[in-house]
Amino acid sequence: MATLFPPAHSRPAVVLVVDDQRAVREGLARLLSLPGRRDVHLAASGAEALESARLDPPDVVVLDVDLAGDDGLALLPALRASAQVVILSSHCDPATRARALALGAHAFVGKEEPAATLLRQVAWCERAR
Repeated sequence: MATLFPPAHSRPAVVLVVDDQRAVREGLARLLSLPGRRDVHLAASGAEALESARLDPPDVVVLDVDLAGDDGLALLPALRASAQVVILSSHCDPATRARALALGAHAFVGKEEPAATLLRQVAWCERAR
């Protein structure tokens, strides 16, 4: 007997938001949260991100490039081990974008782009899990 809905994953998708600005993290948590379907975890630094990913591996990471002067892109190899990574940054120059994609980011979204762009990329990554 065919069902009308595709089988659900056994657990909600885990999205890890990594940004050094508290207001940005909290706003993204509100934007991305889908109770029962998506859990959003927050990290303010590279060290917090790696610890969070170790404790509860995310399916998707939304990562800022500049983490209070630290290079967020340096985290890509470790985070990509278990997750799709979407870069969300105000540093949208071609060199930064190319470096992020060369390091394995799924997508690069500028912070000035509409929220729908980020939501679309996160949803794509969730379907790919």
